[in-house]
Amino acid sequence: MTIIGAGLVGSLLSIYLAKRGYKVRLFERRPDMRKETISAGRSINLALSDRGIKALEEVGIMSEIRKICIPMNGRYIHNADGTTAFQPYGKQGQFINSVSRGELNKRLIDLAERHGAEIFFNHRCESIDWDEGTITFEVADLIPQTAEFRFLFAADGAYSAARLQHQLQHDRFQYTQYYIDFGYKELNIPAGVDGKFRMEKNALHIWPRGNYMLIALPNMDGSFTCTLFFPFEGEPSFASLNTKEKVKDFFEETFEDAVPLMPTLEEDFFMNPTSSLVTVRCYPWIRENRFALIGDAAHAIVPFFGQGMNCGFEDCSVLNGLIEKYGDDWGNVLLAYQELRKPDADAIAELALNNFIEMRDKIADPKFLLQKKIEAKLHEKYPDKWIPAYSQVTFSPTIRYSEALERGNKQEAIMRDIMRRKNIDENWDDDNLHRMIISQMNS
Repeated sequence: MTIIGAGLVGSLLSIYLAKRGYKVRLFERRPDMRKETISAGRSINLALSDRGIKALEEVGIMSEIRKICIPMNGRYIHNADGTTAFQPYGKQGQFINSVSRGELNKRLIDLAERHGAEIFFNHRCESIDWDEGTITFEVADLIPQTAEFRFLFAADGAYSAARLQHQLQHDRFQYTQYYIDFGYKELNIPAGVDGKFRMEKNALHIWPRGNYMLIALPNMDGSFTCTLFFPFEGEPSFASLNTKEKVKDFFEETFEDAVPLMPTLEEDFFMNPTSSLVTVRCYPWIRENRFALIGDAAHAIVPFFGQGMNCGFEDCSVLNGLIEKYGDDWGNVLLAYQELRKPDADAIAELALNNFIEMRDKIADPKFLLQKKIEAKLHEKYPDKWIPAYSQVTFSPTIRYSEALERGNKQEAIMRDIMRRKNIDENWDDDNLHRMIISQMNS
């Protein structure tokens, strides 16, 4: 088994395959990150939730990964008027986990090697000869090297070199990429004295401001990794905040309570890169019975549902289940993998784009908060008949993303009508209202 890309998904996939007895090789274009310093502004934190946890538990490594996770029980909202509010993610005891992308990747690489995978760093995929079954790599300043493959997975991310080779040599390959008009920039809140957290530790902090937002996730060392999601152009935007004075004035006016916690704000703003946010959809994901796209190489999504990594990990879990079902009949394995995962990948891409609007704007709207209060009550009273969309995606790994999208759209249509009712703020907890909503859901 040959895998291009030793990122999160490629490393986990290698563990799955190695545990099944396959000989696995990974080729990674970057140097070994365990021996390198991760570039400032590139270590955006991730939210590990139930779908990803399920995959990690299947290969027996979640106990190791849990050591670098911080549970987040809900959103801690920092409103523009200076008030704050806590919004639990789900039922009591449900949480997502903040984890450093870099630290998680290092652990997965260690575990991949421990399970027998062989990893070649500084190998950049240049071309693939599908007839001969060979890959040509650029290796630093050395002469290009060629490796044979019998079976190949492309796990090399949103800008996959292996996918490009697949695309260029495949008739009627469908490909779209969509950039939103917002980028992101990483900022930092350092730890306090003796490594103490200077904000609530077990929460994802959000400063929603209508057209943009700032978020912060906790780190093991007591710091918070902050991410500003912000327009590229316009007023305000990354383009308009072009001096340290403008940055300082804007943050003091817009994120007033965050500024005292960010002593290197201006330096971070101009030192750290501004990155784009892309959604990638493509088809087919497979080639004959010996190649498949997986993870972001197949379905890159924006980060607003915290599902990019979890979706990629779920790819590995689904593929493993199909190997269990079909054995070494890779024709059926890959056809079933593509048939199952393509609709789900498209669904979570749509859900992630929709959730951006919720995070930056709606979560500070009293009407929206009342709607969520009604939905939480419905879930409490009818747990099998009404599951909030966020819980379906984040805490219900047995529900497919495509099912969550369809069910969530139906629930949202019902709730739009309910929220237009007169005196809903007074009658929201009425039993008759709740029974009527459930009857509409079942119709």
